[in-house]
Amino acid sequence: MVTTTTSNKPVRFGFLLLPNASLADFGIATEVLTRANQLAERRVYEFLPLSLTGEMVTMSNGLKMPVDLPLAHAPKLDALVVLADEVGIDLAADDLAKAIAGQLTEQTVLIGIGCGSYWLARAGLLSGHRATIHWQEINRLTEEFPDVIVSSNLFEMDSNRMSGAGGAASYDFMMALVAANLGHEFAAQLSEVFSMERLRPGSERQRIPLATRIGGSQPKLTEAVSLMEANIEEPLTTDDISYYVGVSRRQLERLFKQYLGTVPSKYYLELRLNRARQLLQQTSKSIVQIGLACGFSSGPHFSSTYRSHFGITPREERAQRSNPGDSKAG
Repeated sequence: MVTTTTSNKPVRFGFLLLPNASLADFGIATEVLTRANQLAERRVYEFLPLSLTGEMVTMSNGLKMPVDLPLAHAPKLDALVVLADEVGIDLAADDLAKAIAGQLTEQTVLIGIGCGSYWLARAGLLSGHRATIHWQEINRLTEEFPDVIVSSNLFEMDSNRMSGAGGAASYDFMMALVAANLGHEFAAQLSEVFSMERLRPGSERQRIPLATRIGGSQPKLTEAVSLMEANIEEPLTTDDISYYVGVSRRQLERLFKQYLGTVPSKYYLELRLNRARQLLQQTSKSIVQIGLACGFSSGPHFSSTYRSHFGITPREERAQRSNPGDSKAG
């Protein structure tokens, strides 16, 4: 975990910008660190933009970003963040591995954001560790690096190897680091500076578009899922859904099994439970109200079903919502 030191020296982040890195990811990450310093009224963090050569980096939006130093000449870093937005850039993994090795100590935390985790894996630095990546590249990371434990979570914190999906998840990830350093109350105050109502935990999964998972050739399945999403409080039966979609129950079950690996009723239940989880984390509604809003007829039924799926009760979920990080991480 990236932590503040007892000597009160700033925690030093190095941001290694690979070609076509996301300016948004870089901006979000550094802005969180900057605002944390302002709120703390001291320099808790410092950061250096770096490249492999020391030359300016062309970012994903075409802007040229100047850097302070080449990675090889950077001072000792507490955390090295590899920022990448593509896996297909012209970059030798061996060169990257050598450059990172020159900075690596037992205490150095390696972080990949966006496709940065792909390049850390290419450099052989994620073997045996949990890692995530933007949902568009999850299959590639899984197939190319079977020694990496790949998840679809927003971010992962596995000892001194961390990764984030990029985009808006960069905010949640950086806030989790701040919470680990300065406490959850400080992180909550900092989130108010950004006008953010909710800090998402790392264990929350990325929202992968249904069309991406099943392709655009199954309109009946897409319509069925849309019906489920629109009827959370008063769930439809499988027979109702098949009637509205215009297929038989057996055909509908076959579509769900083939493309989503489950049956309609189970998929529907998971949708309702995930919605309940969101309400527990981001609203002050009572547990009974949330259960009813998600189609559960009684509090005990809601609680037992929730625990069976997530491993904790709704009450325990509510108690954990002030923790923006993954309680099992790092």
